[in-house]
Amino acid sequence: MIFRLDKRLLFPQPELAEPDGLLAVGGDLSVKRLLLAYQNGIFPWYSDDTPILWYSPHERFVLYPAELKISKSMRQVLSSGKFSVTKNQCFDKVIAACSSVPREGQDGTWITDDMRSAYIKLNEAGYAHSIEVWQQGDLVGGLYGVQIGRVFCGESMFSLVSNASKVALIHLCQSRLYNLVDCQVHTQHLESMGAKLISRAEYLGILQNQGL
Repeated sequence: MIFRLDKRLLFPQPELAEPDGLLAVGGDLSVKRLLLAYQNGIFPWYSDDTPILWYSPHERFVLYPAELKISKSMRQVLSSGKFSVTKNQCFDKVIAACSSVPREGQDGTWITDDMRSAYIKLNEAGYAHSIEVWQQGDLVGGLYGVQIGRVFCGESMFSLVSNASKVALIHLCQSRLYNLVDCQVHTQHLESMGAKLISRAEYLGILQNQGL
């Protein structure tokens, strides 16, 4: 059953989601609603031609920073000094790049103008963060996401040169700020770095242990 949200600030139980993870439709992208969603393992994912869709997948693709795998070649990249890394220096540019970089197998972007505005407000409120990767003064990679306690809910990443997004993810994991990074969508390169699937129940248990 797919639930329709109204102006009330609430969500149905995540366990009631459809097999594809779709839980609810409607509502808004206010800071309070987005925080409530992430605290309950729910996130928005939709396009310009649909209403706001809220998902709670039955499994989550996550990375425990303590289990991060860094290849020998990637260690050489990190020690080369070719990249520099910052945090929250240009959140708006990172999310803009994530929305515009072409991706294999994707036609268009799910990061709508409304989504961009909503997450910029989350950043201004101190809940959403970006990691920026620079090369010779140019922004060449990065990622952004939402912080819930010591869980980082990754939303998207981009790379304009080889390995730049990996550098951002490694920096995030090595910051010692997070016990878990929620990657949401499975990719081969994230799996090669140690990401794995866990159940929704396990993921929700981790969120509840944040003392929210």
